[in-house]
Amino acid sequence: MIEPEYVAEVVSIAKSCSAGHKVGDKFEINTHKTGGICGYCYHDLFPTLMNCCFGGKIPWIDPKEFKYECPDRWNDVKFKVTRKEE
Repeated sequence: MIEPEYVAEVVSIAKSCSAGHKVGDKFEINTHKTGGICGYCYHDLFPTLMNCCFGGKIPWIDPKEFKYECPDRWNDVKFKVTRKEE
């Protein structure tokens, strides 16, 4: 099985991102590639990403596209995570 890749795009930032991410930034990620996304953010996203990459089911998540919020609630960085077409 070839692991799928996802694109995580920053769609909004309430205050500022301490890692320097800006609205419109895109990161190609999967369970082996962080794509340059902040480690704090990637660490929190990883369990959901791993589940989606390997066929798991989370009732409230569409594995083709889902929203993700950085764990830093003060700055409230929001992402749209989309599975790349093969």
